[in-house]
Amino acid sequence: MPNERLRTTIHESGYTEQSLARELALDPKSIQRWITRDITPRRASAYRAAKLLDVSPVWLWPDIEISRETSSQSEQVSLYPHRADAPRHLWMDLLSGASKDIWLFANASLFLPEENPDSIALIRNKAESGVTIRILMGDPDSPEMALRGVEEQLYDAIPARIRMALTYYSPLVGLPGIHFRLHRTSLYNSIFRYDNEMLINQHIFGSYGYIAPLLHLRRVEGSDFFDTYIRSFERVWNVSQPVEESNFWKQRVALLSGDVRDSASSTL
Repeated sequence: MPNERLRTTIHESGYTEQSLARELALDPKSIQRWITRDITPRRASAYRAAKLLDVSPVWLWPDIEISRETSSQSEQVSLYPHRADAPRHLWMDLLSGASKDIWLFANASLFLPEENPDSIALIRNKAESGVTIRILMGDPDSPEMALRGVEEQLYDAIPARIRMALTYYSPLVGLPGIHFRLHRTSLYNSIFRYDNEMLINQHIFGSYGYIAPLLHLRRVEGSDFFDTYIRSFERVWNVSQPVEESNFWKQRVALLSGDVRDSASSTL
């Protein structure tokens, strides 16, 4: 029985049997046999082909044997020694390409709007198009954020950076499709999910976030690397509170209301 999944995937990817064979350094007849005879290739060839076609090897060959070690390695796209080493366009490319889920988990995520001024408007547009947005940021009034400042030798700068970031992100609060919470946890990793791709800023004690490594993952069926971080995100989400219930947001609303009254009084 022919492997129609493989035939269709090759066609939709823009490859031909011949061009895929060239990329894999194989005879085109091998690709033809994979399709017409539904032959499962050797594991190494299967993974290389699946990576070129941007799908899971299990999708193409359901009976393929996958070890946990091999499947986890296949989820790794790139590892940058420092977050600052990652191409700046990577963040916006992943944000622009997301069609289902965008999750942002950090203390401040201040670098995103500072380095990419269009990111907040893009997140709003994504929510309007039906993408589920979940944002987790640190509670600037919590002792955990004060401790983080001490650990990074930035002291009061961490709560201040969070407040600045919340100013950038504040237009998103309360919009349909956008779920915004503040956490009071020790931040081991910042997690940025875009559908089935993820960037993880792996923090180092005593170092700033832009100096710490950045891991780029792409989810592969049958592995657990990507999903390990998903579970971590969910645990923090479950113990966080909506931003509207925080002292920071209540004070902000009160301040803005006061500004409005003062302005109105001055015009009378």
